[in-house]
Amino acid sequence: MSKADDFAQAGKTAVLQNIHGTLQFLQRFPPFNQMENAHLAYLVEQCQLRFFAAQESIIKPADGPVEHFYIVKQGRVVGERPHSARGGSETTFEITRGECFPLAALLGERATRTEHLAAEDTFCLQLNKTAFIKLFGLSTSFRDFALRGVSSLLDLVNQQVQRRAAENLGTQYSLNTRLGELAMRHPVTCGPDMPLREAVGLMHEQQVGSIVIVDDDKAPRGIFTLRDLRQVVADPLADFSQPIHRHMIQAPFYLSPEDSAFDAAIAMTERHIAHVCLVRNHRLCGVVSERDLFSLQRVDLVHLARTIRNAGRVEQLVSLRGEIGQLVERMLAHGASSTQITHIITLLNDHTVCRVIELTLQERGDPGVPFSWLCFGSEGRREQTLYTDQDNGILFEARDDAHAAQIRSLLLPIAQQVNQSLAQCGFSLCKGNIMAGNPELCLSRLEWAQRFASFIREATPENLLSSSIYFDLRVVWGEERACAQLRQGILDQVAGNRLFQRMLAENALRQRPPVGRFRDFVLTRSGGEKAATLDLKVQGLGPFVDGARLLALAHGVETGNTLQRLRQLVAREVIDPLDGAAYEEAYHFIQQTRMQQHQLQTRQNLPHSNRVDPDSLNDLDRRILRESLRQAQRLQTSLTLRYQL
Repeated sequence: MSKADDFAQAGKTAVLQNIHGTLQFLQRFPPFNQMENAHLAYLVEQCQLRFFAAQESIIKPADGPVEHFYIVKQGRVVGERPHSARGGSETTFEITRGECFPLAALLGERATRTEHLAAEDTFCLQLNKTAFIKLFGLSTSFRDFALRGVSSLLDLVNQQVQRRAAENLGTQYSLNTRLGELAMRHPVTCGPDMPLREAVGLMHEQQVGSIVIVDDDKAPRGIFTLRDLRQVVADPLADFSQPIHRHMIQAPFYLSPEDSAFDAAIAMTERHIAHVCLVRNHRLCGVVSERDLFSLQRVDLVHLARTIRNAGRVEQLVSLRGEIGQLVERMLAHGASSTQITHIITLLNDHTVCRVIELTLQERGDPGVPFSWLCFGSEGRREQTLYTDQDNGILFEARDDAHAAQIRSLLLPIAQQVNQSLAQCGFSLCKGNIMAGNPELCLSRLEWAQRFASFIREATPENLLSSSIYFDLRVVWGEERACAQLRQGILDQVAGNRLFQRMLAENALRQRPPVGRFRDFVLTRSGGEKAATLDLKVQGLGPFVDGARLLALAHGVETGNTLQRLRQLVAREVIDPLDGAAYEEAYHFIQQTRMQQHQLQTRQNLPHSNRVDPDSLNDLDRRILRESLRQAQRLQTSLTLRYQL
């Protein structure tokens, strides 16, 4: 063999090794690890390896419609946009190994809106537009990824979580199942004048736990269940020949067949009912029972809530609280999202708080004074996880200061006992003493209004740090009307106070998301930790919570939940719809990562912590966490521009 042949053979070997190495590299990252081998091989064959020196522009808006697709093989790429308020430019995102760009511009056949710069010496795989279009047509996995971007990655993570949990429980049943798939096809019905004896006989004949009373148009007017039958039987004066409308529950709650099993579960738990009617076009089309929902799933949310509300002693509540962790694990297996699970946890926590108050009043006696039990912070926003402490207060009506002091002396011993009983149930005592047993948080409506007014009127950065928690308030037990008046008063005062809004914005920028301009994550050591970590609650969720709260207060949005605030802000055109969707997805993922960590800590009998080491996550989770934190950065950047900070 000649030297020329040797060189040729060596060249072929080098090319094959390079192709094989590129294949192995791509197979480590989504969506390439989901693609068929033939499609991935086509991608590798069509790619060219390009080198970009540090600070070199790869693509920019002035280049016109994008002609290439890039995958970062080594190094980092940053997106730079002009900063209209401060001049210069700002980094809006960072792209690292295995990530690709610019999908939106390629699919839209337009120029990129952001200049992409090499942050350091960087190698990229470059695919021309023609090959990109062909690959887009060949590979379903690649096409789905290109069309949906980070959303498809989030779906992958959700599927992974659900699959892992389902493997442990041996079921693939989903809480997102449509109620129309679960309901009885032919619900048992009768007219309002049917004698009770006949209606009960019909229930027995059909072996059902409910009968729906309908009018001539098949619209539900009432429902009668086995629980109602027990009450009738217990009444010695009951007359079974009376028409059923005298014993039915009027105006029964209903959902659409398109609603989910989760919607029905929450409704049953909140309303203490065991049956939900399904109505389409004002006509009854089905009934879903508690048994329909949970006998298949082995997730008995309604039963657990009912047991909590009927607990006879605080000690029984303590033991029941241990079941909530198991319930959360099952809910993950059945497809519940992080938002659904925090809703469930908050709901069960509310039931526990209500029962503790009721048991305390039974033991100590009724003080003879109506009052409402308030909650603040994450409980006020309905965003609690298993790891929570107490943030509560008491609201009552009083004629004047002297009357308020008199009522306070009656209520404080009750509040202090409730706080201690809740601590037994796993709700840690608040280190900052934000609890109803604190005389400063057991106040009349006028005193609360004066306190909120002073927060807004005399706002300082230090004052805001301690007072922001109170702006997420709601009633857990007692009358709601006075609290609604307080909320409206806050909205009225904040809407016209631009200085206070600006200070809230400064407070919302205090905790920066832990992603740096020139590295993956900005990590710190906390306490005696060996590894540097980041705080998912304070640094991850905090920017979304604080930003949504500020914008909601400034624009008269009454709801306290972060995601509901974001949606209403989108509806009021305060936030761009695409930005709102991105913020929601990012918030969901960070909360889900936090909850998975809490579940793992519970199984390992470790104390709950919100801090996570990104190196403990797989490549996909790390990538989406970084992208989610960048969305928090974008929200903070928008506040900076809005309030000229």
